[in-house]
Amino acid sequence: MYTSVLMAGFSFSFHFVAESNIYIEIETRIDLPAGAGRLRKIRTAGFYGAAFLKGDFRLFSKLRYDIRTIREKDPAARNSWEVFFLYSGLHALIWYRMSHWFWTHHCRFLARMLSQWGRWFTGIEIHPGAVIGKGLFIDHGSGVVIGETTVIGDDCTIYQGVTLGGTGKDHGKRHPTLGNNVLVGSGARILGPFRVGDNSRIAAGAVVLNEVPPNSTAVGVPARIVRRDGQKLCQEMDQVHVKDPLSLEICRMRHEIRLLSDRLAALEPQEGKEEQHENL
Repeated sequence: MYTSVLMAGFSFSFHFVAESNIYIEIETRIDLPAGAGRLRKIRTAGFYGAAFLKGDFRLFSKLRYDIRTIREKDPAARNSWEVFFLYSGLHALIWYRMSHWFWTHHCRFLARMLSQWGRWFTGIEIHPGAVIGKGLFIDHGSGVVIGETTVIGDDCTIYQGVTLGGTGKDHGKRHPTLGNNVLVGSGARILGPFRVGDNSRIAAGAVVLNEVPPNSTAVGVPARIVRRDGQKLCQEMDQVHVKDPLSLEICRMRHEIRLLSDRLAALEPQEGKEEQHENL
């Protein structure tokens, strides 16, 4: 049922175009008054139908690229048909691209409706106003939230439970921008209108509140930066085994405390001998 509803979204666009063009042809043959309200609606339907059909071809081109990217990144993906029919992250992108088309053509209510349908079917909420490049891989995807003014570059990877959210109630840009080849680990939160640089990596469970430079890793709550310039960190799909700078600092402090304790222990016998000598 889920796949049939997904495919219905594609067939709807082609059916919509065909019907609209039939009405336009009828209008031309019988030469009805051009100012009639019904005909204006038909003309509008024909325009949107033809434009949506052109948009569908671009959608299919991105769809092929998305499927190829998923197969490259996910070792569990055995073939393209399995990815197309069974991957909820890909389905969420298809719903998003349809809703985004209507959003950019000022059909905001229909765009939000398609967006909510996609959320209901996939468990992934992508606002139709977001701008997403090609090759986004949403792995598992349950609980992912992508806000209205979010911008995501090409070939990014997002795991389950990620929030790309905004702060405050101000209008305008209030959600993050992800560069190309960015990896966001499961449960991470990126909040605010700042940029996460190209080839960066956000560790699982991190809460990012400030800009992340390119080629770096953000870890912890709140997130801190571990620079690793010159390497494309996104090629490493490991989102767990990353160095936590807070843990490293705690280890360094423990080491210093141990050294101080040893020095105090070494001084205590000498102090005891001096006290005995004074008593004598």
